[in-house]
Amino acid sequence: MTGVVVTRRNRHRRTWWKTAIGLVLTAIMLFPVYWMLNVSFTRDQDMRKSPPGLFPTDATLEGYRAVVDQQLPYLGTSLVIGLGTVVLTVALAAPAGYALAKLRPRGGGLLSFVLLAAQMIPGIIMAMGFYAIYLSLGLLQSVPGLIVADSTLAVPFAVLIFTAFMSGIPGELLQAAKTDGAGAVRTFWSIVMPMSRNAVVTVSLFAFLWSWSDFIFASTLASGGAHQPITLGIYQYIGNNNQEWNAIMATAVVASLPAAVILVLAQRYVAAGVTAGAVKD
Repeated sequence: MTGVVVTRRNRHRRTWWKTAIGLVLTAIMLFPVYWMLNVSFTRDQDMRKSPPGLFPTDATLEGYRAVVDQQLPYLGTSLVIGLGTVVLTVALAAPAGYALAKLRPRGGGLLSFVLLAAQMIPGIIMAMGFYAIYLSLGLLQSVPGLIVADSTLAVPFAVLIFTAFMSGIPGELLQAAKTDGAGAVRTFWSIVMPMSRNAVVTVSLFAFLWSWSDFIFASTLASGGAHQPITLGIYQYIGNNNQEWNAIMATAVVASLPAAVILVLAQRYVAAGVTAGAVKD
């Protein structure tokens, strides 16, 4: 018993410094987030001090009032684009992943390689291609155009996630559904999709985050339009009000909240969805 206690103490002594290093690195990485929150509550005149205080001594909500007055349309547009990107991505990627995982079409391996290679194409190159296409189709400065463009970033990744996850679904279960008279579409909708909930949540989260934080497609395809996402709203706000840092940081805080809340709520499903297919019996 004494030996076990000594072993535990030695193990604790060997690991405490790792915990300390982890805490220090975490604090360093999260400091910009804290500074963003701090400045969002700091008055402009206090920001001119050298250096500004680590805590807002006279906290103000002026920045958040500016967000409500000026940035809500941008936030609403980003929300519509994000949800539209999620729906389109899942609608395209889930059947494709099911086909690659279970139907095994001819050329499936080549398609998987192409999807992997597609993720390596720089976004600016794709943005210029979309600009030429949208210019002829009249889709520039439109919400549907941005939804389609943002989906191209998410679909290749989503197909790979769905393929890995659906490969782990027992073939006997699908064969039983086929024996009961269910076709491929019915099997996919009634059995495969409910069992792929973790993959759906993972894909939806990443698709939403990519569209929510997109700047390249937004600045190339939607700049100057009536409906612009929050990334352009922040960019233009900095250019027009480069001295009102509390309002700029308040906009950044509000823009970060939806993604942060969704990530916290869905982290359990994301962990299961990302690791799906990594370990097989």
